[in-house]
Order: sequence, then structure tokens, then C-alpha cells
Amino acid sequence: MTATHYRTAKVDGRVVFYREAGPKGAPKFLLLHGFPTAGHMFRDLIPALADRFHIVAPDLPGFGNSDMPDRGNTFDRIAETIDRFTETIGFDRYAVYVFDYGAPTGFRLAVKHPDRITAIISQNGNAYEEGLSDGWNPIRAYWRDASPATRAARRDFLKPESTYWQYTHGVIDTTKVSPDGHSLDNFYLARPGVTEVQLDLFGDYKSNVALYPTFQQYFRTHKPRLLAVWGKNDPFFLPPGAEAFKRDIPNATVRFFDTGHFALETHAPEIAAAIREFLPR
Repeated sequence: MTATHYRTAKVDGRVVFYREAGPKGAPKFLLLHGFPTAGHMFRDLIPALADRFHIVAPDLPGFGNSDMPDRGNTFDRIAETIDRFTETIGFDRYAVYVFDYGAPTGFRLAVKHPDRITAIISQNGNAYEEGLSDGWNPIRAYWRDASPATRAARRDFLKPESTYWQYTHGVIDTTKVSPDGHSLDNFYLARPGVTEVQLDLFGDYKSNVALYPTFQQYFRTHKPRLLAVWGKNDPFFLPPGAEAFKRDIPNATVRFFDTGHFALETHAPEIAAAIREFLPR
């Protein structure tokens, strides 16, 4: 067992909180979480990999223990902050694990700095239109009509019962889902100012879809080593989105697990084993 350390870094005057584990001289591994969680989603994965990698898992701006951004937050701004964060902590070359919101963040970094990315692990981290389910229809409606009424209707996604549903939908045995994850997420979502920041990001998610062709061009041009580990019962990101990586990266490896969106909640040991096999010592 390698101890996990809990640290902060100042980026443009704001605090980015992060978890760090593993030997400093080991290959670097950046873990990027999604909505509505934070770096704590990797609490089971980090100990399973810290003997082999130097791991850093930041809380994205506005999530977890990181500082709140200004209103009007965008995925471009999140990626810029995480880019500067990696430079601040000396992550000059690294593999990246991307999940949900972490995917458009990590893929932006890869497009900007292809020489820095040694491999990509995509866990329900989408980059293809066919990966988007009908579960996105309410958010798509918000993209088309950003009226106050449409924005207010999206607050339902921020309710505690919505978070619980995201954690348990598609899970075969929900007794394997610890209440710690969704309870902590709901605590963070209840902080002052978070609702508006999250609603801003719902509206800006269309910028990620607009960048899908750019991400795909990066995949075709640079052919990064890529492992997709996918909860196949995800209500938001469908299995065809995982299979699509092989269209642009023929040597990509795709693994499906019989679980939902938060696959690490039920299959952390299996995903850790897949990563250890994919990224040999």
C-alpha cells in the first residue's frame, strides 16, 4: 500500500485540490473525474495502481474541494486550468484517465499537447455522437433554448435523488454501491453558488460535442494508446461510443463491464487489472 496525500496547488490565484500517490519517479498518471463527483471517485482505484504509477487526481474547478470559478464557467476554462495545474506540479508527460466531464477536459489537453500524452484510459468518456443516448435530450433542449424557464428545469439533475440514480442505474447489485460517493457528491452540490456553475456547464456541454471532430482528428493523426473501460449499462454514454474509438485508433482496446455510469463503484478491481495489463511496468 502506498499512502495517498491530499494537497493543493495555486493556479491563477485559485486553489486546485488534488490527491497524489505513488513514487515520484514512476510513470505519471492523471485522473480526471466527471459530473457531479470529484477526485474521491478514484478512492478505490488509486491504491490499486499506486505501486506502479505516480498518480494525481485533481478536483476540477467548481467541484469537490477546489475553488469555485466565476460565473460563466466553460469547459475551455476548466481545461486551461487543468493544463496549468499539470505544469505547476511538474506533470510534463503522462497517461490520462478520463471519465464523463473529464473526457472533454483531457481530450482538450491531448489536442493542445499531443507530445505530453503517453496513453488514454477512457471510462465512459465520450467523443462520438453515437455515444450520446436519449438521456441527453433535456440538455440538448437547453442548448437550443437557454431561457430562464428551460435553465430552471435542468435543476432537477442537481437533486440528491438524481445523483443517487446516476450511481445505481444499470447496476446489477446496488448493494455494491457505497453510499459514500453519492452522499459526498450531494454535499458538494449543496454548497452556495454550485447550482449556477453546474447549470452553466450544462449549457456549455454543446462545445464538447462541437469539438468531437477535432478530438477524432487527434485520434487519427496521433493514434495514442487507448483503453476504453465502459459500464455498458450507462444511461448517458452508450457502448457504440466506446466501439467508435477503434474506427480512428484501430489498435484501441475496448472492455465492457456489466454496470452503469460510475463503473468504478462496482468494478474498481477489474478496471485496475485491465489498466495494469494495458500499461505494463
